[in-house]
Amino acid sequence: MAVIALCSASGSPGVTTTAVGLALSWTRPSVLVEADPTGGSPILAGYLRAQVSPPDAMTELSIAQQQGRLRDEIPQTVLPLPDSKVSLLPGVRSHVQGSSLIGLWDELLAALKGLDSTGQDAIVDLGRLGLAGAATPVLYGADLTLVVCRSDVVSLSGARSWLATLRAEFEEFGAGTSLGLLLVGPGQPYSAKEVSSVLGVPVVATIAWDPKTAPVFRDGERVRKFESSTLVRSLRAAQESMTDVVKANAAALNDMRGETR
Repeated sequence: MAVIALCSASGSPGVTTTAVGLALSWTRPSVLVEADPTGGSPILAGYLRAQVSPPDAMTELSIAQQQGRLRDEIPQTVLPLPDSKVSLLPGVRSHVQGSSLIGLWDELLAALKGLDSTGQDAIVDLGRLGLAGAATPVLYGADLTLVVCRSDVVSLSGARSWLATLRAEFEEFGAGTSLGLLLVGPGQPYSAKEVSSVLGVPVVATIAWDPKTAPVFRDGERVRKFESSTLVRSLRAAQESMTDVVKANAAALNDMRGETR
């Protein structure tokens, strides 16, 4: 495994909540990256309940990148999440900082992929598609990019045009199998199979709609029987599905390289 990127096409399907949940449920140590250009870390404000002052992490990494020491700076910049194997790389503090990071994303992506050799994975919250200052290189260069979507008509309608564009672009790059959907609340009302058929992109994983447990990841709340909840179980199953896709893509790439030698 290596870099998993999450984004949304429209609305608020729960990208950040899902990213936090995946990172905390991940079997390997992970780096959770806030790459949403809108700023104002929802993880620091929500999951960590505003108990940590927002640092200028991305600005510090941008300076380090310009000085040729980006990889060394990442371990010094991330914040460990309590009682977990997760390190948080907070995003920009304000939306006005987003455009200044355009030169950072390519090298940061390479550095995040390099974490695989240390036994770590990266989960990146890209936020909403189409925003100024977006981490575009991560969107197209991640090992697996998942558009987070609900299964209702409004969400599907908002995602349809974006997914048509992304599908064409990923296929042009020869990376069509690196794009997929992460469906939140399958069966409400449409199934994963129906959603995949309508949007033309495979549903790689599904996350249970569990409003009782979601506040744990969104707001840092405490919930009884949390570990046995349907949400946590679905997050663990989602990791297995993502792992299978990434491994299959890597194997196919190795086969192609072998054929060209």
